[in-house]
Amino acid sequence: MTTPHICYLGVDVGLTATKAAAFDIEGRELVVVHARTPRTSVTAHRHDVDMPALADTVMSLLGEITGKLAADGYAPAGIGVAAHGNGLYPVDEALRPVGPAIASSDSRAQRIVQAIPPEGARRLAEETGSIPWAAQPSVLLRWLRDNDADAYAATRWALSCKDWVTSQLTGVASADYSDASASGMVALGTRAYTATALELVGLPATDLDRFPPLRRSDAVVAGLSAAAAARSGLPEGLPVIAGCMDCVAATLGAGGREVGDGTIVVGTWAINGVVVPARAPAPEVTLSAFMPDPATMLAMEVAPTSAANLEWLACAGVAHDQVGSVAAAELLREAATVPPGADGLLFLPFVNGSPEHPSASGTFLGISSNHRRGHLTRAVIEGVAQYHRVQLDRVLASGADVGDRPWRLAGGGARSTVWAQIFADVLGRPVRRQLTSELGARGVASLLPGALAHDVPPWTVNDEDDLCVYPGPDRAAYLAHSQVFDRCLAGMSSVWSEVERYSTT
Repeated sequence: MTTPHICYLGVDVGLTATKAAAFDIEGRELVVVHARTPRTSVTAHRHDVDMPALADTVMSLLGEITGKLAADGYAPAGIGVAAHGNGLYPVDEALRPVGPAIASSDSRAQRIVQAIPPEGARRLAEETGSIPWAAQPSVLLRWLRDNDADAYAATRWALSCKDWVTSQLTGVASADYSDASASGMVALGTRAYTATALELVGLPATDLDRFPPLRRSDAVVAGLSAAAAARSGLPEGLPVIAGCMDCVAATLGAGGREVGDGTIVVGTWAINGVVVPARAPAPEVTLSAFMPDPATMLAMEVAPTSAANLEWLACAGVAHDQVGSVAAAELLREAATVPPGADGLLFLPFVNGSPEHPSASGTFLGISSNHRRGHLTRAVIEGVAQYHRVQLDRVLASGADVGDRPWRLAGGGARSTVWAQIFADVLGRPVRRQLTSELGARGVASLLPGALAHDVPPWTVNDEDDLCVYPGPDRAAYLAHSQVFDRCLAGMSSVWSEVERYSTT
């Protein structure tokens, strides 16, 4: 019998889609399977996730990929999970959900954040490198106490998304440094949990006991449980590592590991991060997450304001009673025929809201009878690039030491030549396209060879110059576009608040 080749499995749970992918010993993608991430309810401010359905989705994907790998002569050596950070996945002592999970795009607890005194917010930022915001687990735990006392009392473990999936694979509650630090729960100086985030929202320090023990992202939590093996088709005892937050995993997958490396991920969330030394004080950004390398961390500005806007437009382009969407490639081909600025059409990319602008919604400005679908698409992808610029400007102003190398551009914006050029023109600096399709899964899987002590060279990415996109002749037009975008963004707060009042009456 032929000995199977080893491979490494990565799972990436996003707010929109869940993926499982396998990679060979050199980091080449072998097979990918995906499914939609299950939700139980989605309103303007409440984004719930069906936890048992999510576990079933992951197990089903693993079963599917296991069959494909076996047919191709591959055997998994280990598995790691990445997923959206923050949010709250509460479980009891037996690792059973005490209710639906709350996703990281949720803003139901905004009033709790608004009640935190400014000096308290500064103290948390100085201590942890992350500011208070509505989807942090501490804030949501307070919301749970106020609105579902029984669920709060029953919560033994306050898990992140990837920790929930890992618990279903292993039967063990775990946490890693990247997720916990990005949620404002870990002091930079001690690398230990701090009660500051709890105290700011009026929770007792004893609630720290609800958060699982911290592990390195590449630490093996346990072997795959018998129950998970039966559900997934994977072998019992298969090593499962602690994994990492998807922002960190995507950065690793795109090759961002060295201090000064900047990475832009155009996914459901806009991820704009730079690798910095792991020390206090951190750069003044929204989130700071420890990298698997203890000497570094990722300073980030993030928001659910990126490629999800194009996905919305693609879905909106089909009849109301039909399922599916217009192909993104078709929309982007049309956008390429439209001049910069979309003939006066502007889009503010907030179809999923924004932590910074609680009432924000997706907004077209300047629309006229001359505009067609290509103009809408051009305006959407330009608006997405412009808000990435707004966030990257904050990273640059934060004190983060950004190197002179081209920033890595990953996700939907990298796979489209027209969108990549818009990013280079809007940012005014070169970007290097990263074309690997599943960066989060690749990033977390890249931790497995070291975790398992396999003699495998570090995985690399394609840094060839032909993937580098430089600012072009449209740079001047996008400078003017940026100024208009910023002025419109600054003036929209009262309009969005008025629209929200109207929509909720």
